[in-house]
Amino acid sequence: MDLSTLTTEMPNPRSARLSTMNIREALTLMNEEDELVLRSIQEQIPAIERLIAKTADALQNGGRIIYMGAGTSGRLALLDALECPPTFGVSPDTFIALLAGGEQSLIAPKEDAEDSEELGKRDLCAVRPSKNDVVIGLAASGRTPYVIGGLKYAKQMGCTTGCIVCNKNSSIAKYADFPIELVCGPEVLTGSTRLKAGTAQKIVLNMISTISMVQIGKVYKNYMVDVQLSNEKLVQRGIDIVSAAA
Repeated sequence: MDLSTLTTEMPNPRSARLSTMNIREALTLMNEEDELVLRSIQEQIPAIERLIAKTADALQNGGRIIYMGAGTSGRLALLDALECPPTFGVSPDTFIALLAGGEQSLIAPKEDAEDSEELGKRDLCAVRPSKNDVVIGLAASGRTPYVIGGLKYAKQMGCTTGCIVCNKNSSIAKYADFPIELVCGPEVLTGSTRLKAGTAQKIVLNMISTISMVQIGKVYKNYMVDVQLSNEKLVQRGIDIVSAAA
């Protein structure tokens, strides 16, 4: 797929003067552009709902949620996965994030690792996916070979597959049973998908993990009833939750 045809790679005419804007002008523009993120998510609520129904069902039946991504998308997925055990009291292998180049690429990014389908397959194979798992590929472009390789292998293993991408009719979506396509328009800084695209993906990851946990009983009213009491603040939060619930 020609990168120049992707919405996430196109120049944004509204930011053509970005390098000469003053700080207030640039801030106003970025804030206005970020409003498009919520619109793109609103349009995909039905698709997000369908995927969450599958993730919640998987968790109820002992399955796992396995994220796969590269670059910003992979780092956001890893953040979401890491925050689930302390927030909801689940085991560390309930939500897994596979990042192209490994977790060490958080500190020293290996951008070329995303170019290998075989690496995606190998990383997913290492965690032994089963038909009870849901594998979700993340890539703003919707074309990342690492993610495609993982999703192809996931389908071979009978996993349910989903994706969170930021272009319509993407290559990755072809391998996802439940695709989510968040089209936020061109970035203020051309091609920098850590901006609107990354924000949109982060919000949807929040939805997937949080609402999946709600569905399996990890939330009472709007309280985190299985939060891990690992520091003074969280001990006090636990006391407050029990007091409010009782």
